[in-house]
Amino acid sequence: MSQIPYSGEKTAKIGPVEVAYDTFGNPISPPMLLIMGLGAQMIRWDEAFCKALAAQGHWVIRFDNRDVGLSTKFDQAGIPDIMSLIQGEKVDVPYKLKDMAADAVGLLDVLGIKSADVVGVSMGGMIAQTMAIHYPKRVRTLTSIMSSTGNPSLPQTRPEAMEVLFAPAATNRKDYITSELEAAKVLHGPKYPLNEEYVRNYSERSYDRCYHPQGFPRQLAAILGSGSRSEALAKVKIPTLVIHGSADPLVPVEGGKDTAKSIPGAKLLIIEGMGHSFPVEVVPQILRAILQHTAPQKTKNSRTKDNER
Repeated sequence: MSQIPYSGEKTAKIGPVEVAYDTFGNPISPPMLLIMGLGAQMIRWDEAFCKALAAQGHWVIRFDNRDVGLSTKFDQAGIPDIMSLIQGEKVDVPYKLKDMAADAVGLLDVLGIKSADVVGVSMGGMIAQTMAIHYPKRVRTLTSIMSSTGNPSLPQTRPEAMEVLFAPAATNRKDYITSELEAAKVLHGPKYPLNEEYVRNYSERSYDRCYHPQGFPRQLAAILGSGSRSEALAKVKIPTLVIHGSADPLVPVEGGKDTAKSIPGAKLLIIEGMGHSFPVEVVPQILRAILQHTAPQKTKNSRTKDNER
């Protein structure tokens, strides 16, 4: 693979929110926006994964969602009542998925991007879906990975994954790395061996870059407080690819099936034995699927003219 241009980490000012981001590839290439999941920093999108997409002709952008990594924190909003939200009670939340989608669109504005291939994983898939609903002209193609529609009738998170979700936050680096490894063992799925060294390496880099567990419950509240997207997704006309693991304990595969069912013409790829992670063995398959899905759209103009913003 030839040398892939890398921007280094930068910051974009989007209203009151500062968003940390970086890019891979040539800025004149068709842009692809990667949106990460609950509590995870942008570096969770593996550098090799980003470079592989860039090598095939995309300008790849990854970023920290609000309340995680080096983006703006909302500590002044406090910690929302998660249990009441889970029980279906009406609770004021600091922000919703629509606000997080607006952050992503704001980043596109800062970068002068009219529309992008948008790829989201887990909560990032929910944000990507929300972009497709509220900002359809900004989403050239949608790829929703290990995500869901928010439909309350779908099967819920399995008990062992729920324990991971609500485990007490680690208070030091060593405990954080241990907790991340234990979580990975639960979420990874039974078919593929877990690369423990990779998990440790990511956990070390994540902790050292910015460990801020206080943002996790606010992001979770954004998910729970945003309701179901099923009805709104039925009006989406954007080419959509849905990818899900058959053994996902955190967001059961029915969430992916419901996403594909809700969006007219959506394609569904179920990867047998994959849990809520990207095993190294299936990364080539995921990359191929994304590249095949986005390729037909590459001829469209993706740059924003000043009078079109």
